[in-house]
Amino acid sequence: MSVREEHRAALRALDGDPAAVRAYLTARSGLPGPRANLELIGAFADVAPAGLVLALADSPDEYLRCCGTVGLGRLVVDVTTGARTDLTDLLRVRAAEGAWRVREAVAMALQRIGDAEPALLLALVASWVDDQDPLVRRAAVAGICEPRLLRTPAPATAALDACAAATASIHALPSDARRDTGVRALRQALGYGWSVAVAGDPDAGLPRFAALRGSDDPDVAWIVRENEKKTRLRRLLDPPDVPSR
Repeated sequence: MSVREEHRAALRALDGDPAAVRAYLTARSGLPGPRANLELIGAFADVAPAGLVLALADSPDEYLRCCGTVGLGRLVVDVTTGARTDLTDLLRVRAAEGAWRVREAVAMALQRIGDAEPALLLALVASWVDDQDPLVRRAAVAGICEPRLLRTPAPATAALDACAAATASIHALPSDARRDTGVRALRQALGYGWSVAVAGDPDAGLPRFAALRGSDDPDVAWIVRENEKKTRLRRLLDPPDVPSR
């Protein structure tokens, strides 16, 4: 049994008791510390009752809020009524939070949606990448730029489009606006997102990335340099020589 499966079994045994579940999550969160317990977050999101997911998504405790936020991804997939819009609106709110761990939880929730309903994820990404808040744009990039989601043409194209739109949004900003913490977080996501998107569709992605390489915009140049450090992109930019026969 994997660690995640063990956590799922333990959480099920608590039978949805809110106090007991909160205590279990808090005791095993890994916080304070350098790494939060992501396996436990995933296990909670897999099995927690909807009411508890919603309660924890509004928790003042950061780790518990992460658990609930990732769980929202499952709830979005589970419902087919207007409640889905309410849940995705809540995810958008969480995407703009100051707590970076919660913002990462939003990306994980979006990826859950993408695993189950790719078309819904693409619609969310297309909407969010045009949001006025750079942290929401950041969530769109972080959510779609996940290798497992880019194995078919539509998500791969969406990832390239999201990276291009988000990069253009930074390029359009005056220099003083780029010091905003949300813009810096968006730039950080683009510092790896392009490499994932290009690897998802090299034929379309390499020319789009190449068009950025001559930019004299300092933030665009930084994004290019960071992505060129990534092994997945280096393999595409400098493929190994094939010995001649």
